[in-house]
Amino acid sequence: MKAIHVTQLTGPDDVELAEVDRPVPGAREVLIEVAYAGVTFPELLQTRGMYQVKHELPFVLGSEAAGVVVEAGPGSRFRVGDRVAAITGKGTFAQYLVAADVQAVPVPDGVELRHAAGMPMNVLTADFALRLRAKAEPGQSILIHGAAGGLGSAAVQLGLAMGLDVVGVVSTGEKADVVRELGAEHVVIAEGFKDAVKDIFPDGVDFVFDPVGGDRFTDSIRALAPFGQLLVLGFTAGEIPTVKVNRLLLKNVSVAGVAWGAATRGDDAYIARQWDAVSEHVAAGRLDPRIHATYPLAEAAAAVNELDRRSVMGKVLLEVAGE
Repeated sequence: MKAIHVTQLTGPDDVELAEVDRPVPGAREVLIEVAYAGVTFPELLQTRGMYQVKHELPFVLGSEAAGVVVEAGPGSRFRVGDRVAAITGKGTFAQYLVAADVQAVPVPDGVELRHAAGMPMNVLTADFALRLRAKAEPGQSILIHGAAGGLGSAAVQLGLAMGLDVVGVVSTGEKADVVRELGAEHVVIAEGFKDAVKDIFPDGVDFVFDPVGGDRFTDSIRALAPFGQLLVLGFTAGEIPTVKVNRLLLKNVSVAGVAWGAATRGDDAYIARQWDAVSEHVAAGRLDPRIHATYPLAEAAAAVNELDRRSVMGKVLLEVAGE
């Protein structure tokens, strides 16, 4: 089968389209014929050896995908013909993928596989942040950095579905239009966002959702309302910020780490419980990734490079079926 191999940690330009053996599912595993694979920021980091999870070279790139079960191992809860999405951490940029049952979820009828491929990592991370870490309630407010990106746009949609007042932070007017199309009433430009947010919510926001980091961090804390919470999801800006803890004392605010992958380890039912919690929104179309671009499998390098340019507005996919 065809797959995208990482053979050296020199960046996305050096990934290779290779012929590799088709995997075989074991007990409580499924073999998925991949229709589409989602492209995520960890793939960019993995091609450079910068991601916290390291894979032995060579490895098949890709964290998430959607397709159809073509073989079910002994004891699997899935059947041949089931439409599923999966999040495996590697191996999804390929014509076939083996996923453990605990890594796969059913795709509701009426949801296209290309949209399902863009959901697992972003939707479940957003759910972990908003529902499980923040314990956000309807009527509360949240500021979302990188609101036009894959993860940020998922957080915008989920926040709206949960009844939150959403403020999207973006870097350009074009991205602002995209976030408004997602349903956000309030969108501000990153430069000067703190003052712009205070014009909307004079006392500050209840939550800040931050996958960006960098020099926005201090102003994000300043944008919080008393007893607010800053949710740290990553550092796409490249710089890992620090916090002076006296700033937390001033308004009784807190900073919370949001490491979705770490939370799932050791709990085989974690992903299934999360998917059950969001499945109503998925089936109703309230969680429906905006597709920024779709590339053929052979152009995986170009797809990953889209994320490096910080130009993505929604989700980048690889179309694998038909390769």
